[in-house]
Amino acid sequence: MAMSDPLGDMLTRIRNAQRARMSVVMSPASSLRTNVLEVLRREGYIRGYSQSEVRKGISELRIELKYHEGEPVIKEIKRISKPGRRVYSKIKDLPRVYNGLGIAILSTPQGVMSDQEARVANVGGEVLCRVF
Repeated sequence: MAMSDPLGDMLTRIRNAQRARMSVVMSPASSLRTNVLEVLRREGYIRGYSQSEVRKGISELRIELKYHEGEPVIKEIKRISKPGRRVYSKIKDLPRVYNGLGIAILSTPQGVMSDQEARVANVGGEVLCRVF
């Protein structure tokens, strides 16, 4: 059966793995997922990720989760723009997550970036998810 929300699936896998105190979680690979993971790595929410080929044409992402003093670094990770309801934001209306303590991840014409990077680049776009 085809997956209707691949990014939401990856975020749920990360959320469930952190609740289970797992150090690594696997997810099917796609360019959007890779771009979101790159933002999470740059912002310090995950240790890193790597992509490996399972079978010919099928790749998988290996996501290394990050913990600080036994507690997950990601307290909350939530999908905002869903397949049934897309959420777009102009530069002046970009959301502040927990008054700047968290980040919102956006898909912009210049690529996937955090809300702070979007403010610097002066672009708006689709709000994919928020992380705290």
